[in-house]
Amino acid sequence: MTLLESTASPGQKILISGGARCNVLPSRFSPERFVSESPRTCARMLKSWRLEQVRSFFEDELGLPLSLEEESGKLFPSSNRARDVLDALLREAASAGVELVRTARVVDVSVSPLAVVVEGGESRRAARVVLATGGLSIPRTGSDGAGLEIARRLGHRVVEPYPALTPLRTASAAHRELAGVSLPAAMTAGGPPRPLSASGGFLFTHAGYSGPAVLDVSHAVVRDPQAPVFVAWAGASREEWEERLARAPGSAVVENVVARFVPARLAATLLAEVGVARTVRLSQFRRESRLALLDAMTRYRLPVSGHEGFARAEVTGGGVALDEVDPVTLESRRVPGLHLCGEILDAFGPIGGHNFLWAWVTGRASGLAAGERRGP
Repeated sequence: MTLLESTASPGQKILISGGARCNVLPSRFSPERFVSESPRTCARMLKSWRLEQVRSFFEDELGLPLSLEEESGKLFPSSNRARDVLDALLREAASAGVELVRTARVVDVSVSPLAVVVEGGESRRAARVVLATGGLSIPRTGSDGAGLEIARRLGHRVVEPYPALTPLRTASAAHRELAGVSLPAAMTAGGPPRPLSASGGFLFTHAGYSGPAVLDVSHAVVRDPQAPVFVAWAGASREEWEERLARAPGSAVVENVVARFVPARLAATLLAEVGVARTVRLSQFRRESRLALLDAMTRYRLPVSGHEGFARAEVTGGGVALDEVDPVTLESRRVPGLHLCGEILDAFGPIGGHNFLWAWVTGRASGLAAGERRGP
């Protein structure tokens, strides 16, 4: 088997993921959190190789111990080195007899006979072809959309690609000045009938907002720029904030009470936005100001002005429609002998290793079906 790699250095997304630690897998996952035009087919494909089996493959067959990050539920290599993940995969490929050809960018696939065309004009005949070219996210890693264009030319229906898990932008100068402030948050984006929701870390940046909670709802804004995005700071409910204010003594300064639960810089910004003076004490807190503050703490509408696009997106939404491939073998329904897997397909999951899981599961299914080797 021959692996044609478009860049000089394979596995660049592995190397940069998780802050160069590589979040190999989630410790738990729910198929319903994946986004696809065909959610049932997506779930069926994910269940073909159970999460515990994938973990066993990495730990027992590749000899790569994984460790749980308790707070996030993510699984990382115990060494905390993304390079170890890539090296283990490359060793396994080499031991299976895979020939790795670098800087061999595939620009087309021809049929009758089946062959791949490499940039520069070289054509390579093949009994089976697995198209695993990724999407459009972080193009500097080699994801330039070539595979999607090939799939289109071969007649496959492609759900229009869009950036997903991408940071959001803001025009608010006050919020950009909060760059570096981070805290937990619960978020919702979009409207009925199915608003998105996510919780986790929230980070103010020089351009806007990032962090797991933001990334997980960002595609709502990408697909509908007018989609409202709401935040519950620190993930606390309105009832919890009401209790916090009620428990504090009347002599307490409102800003100081709020700053016990969220970063002080954010507390000051939110109070300024709702028109509460920094020296106001709870005994002086008027009802309308209290209600405005409760709204700001539990259903704050984030002033989003856009998103960072494919350049910063962790994954690509959309892609080759799942009904274009056999859900078991991932063989194209249009081109016999052609299999498609990974990010090129119309499915992505939340932050936290779910998209690597999709890559491992669909890569294994297509590889086994192509008949090159037996799976674990």
